[in-house]
Amino acid sequence: MSRRHGTNAKYQLEQCRCYQCCHAASRYRTNRTRAIAYGTWHPYVDAEPVREHVKVLSEFGIGWMRLAKLAGVPRGCMSKLLYGDPQRGMSPSKRMRANNATAILSVEPTLNILGARVRVDGTGTRRRLQALVAAGWTQSELARRLGMLPENFSKTIASELVVVATVRAVLALYDELWRAGPVANGVPAYRAEAARRRAAELRWAPVGSWDDDAIDDPAAFPDWTGRCGTPEGYTAHYRVGIPVCPACRQARAAARTKAAA
Repeated sequence: MSRRHGTNAKYQLEQCRCYQCCHAASRYRTNRTRAIAYGTWHPYVDAEPVREHVKVLSEFGIGWMRLAKLAGVPRGCMSKLLYGDPQRGMSPSKRMRANNATAILSVEPTLNILGARVRVDGTGTRRRLQALVAAGWTQSELARRLGMLPENFSKTIASELVVVATVRAVLALYDELWRAGPVANGVPAYRAEAARRRAAELRWAPVGSWDDDAIDDPAAFPDWTGRCGTPEGYTAHYRVGIPVCPACRQARAAARTKAAA
């Protein structure tokens, strides 16, 4: 591998003596000497926490070669971290450069980088699909738009775990449809009404009941009335004709207990 000019690595490992590399080596030695004098020279860190992080990411479908690219570190660094260098009789790294460790540890298993077949929590996916049904989108139409068989869709809309590819597809579909009228987009009016009735029977929360920062949170609850989760929410349900939700029942009970104390 030929390294770029103007680096200490090119000077040290490839013995390049061009002006740029000599200057880089001189600057490196000056900075190193100064850092040692001030006690701030810590170029290497323990490799074990980094290795564990790599293993965790691999369980999310992020292989080490892809991780190297995401982190912007050389593949050789990652290979030595995990496997050492068998040809030279070297075991996996015990220490590594701090900048490479920081770069690897900064990669988190977020949705946009997870493997497509990795299974993740299905809370947000269920809620988005259920909210669309509550808006009048039929399950068969949603299945068609997702390219799913009806039986697979029926499992997805109630599943605790879903694959990342499904999460991404449902996110895109929800963004497309949450403000779109189903009847205006080809769903027969009687079928849209039937979908809304079915959603009401199952207590599936409509789109307006979820904030963007709460819909994926398993601990969050839908705000049916604008006051759900408060003592006022209990009576608000009756005013708008919606059955009282568990959050409002709990809030009312807590308020009564406090008042009686």
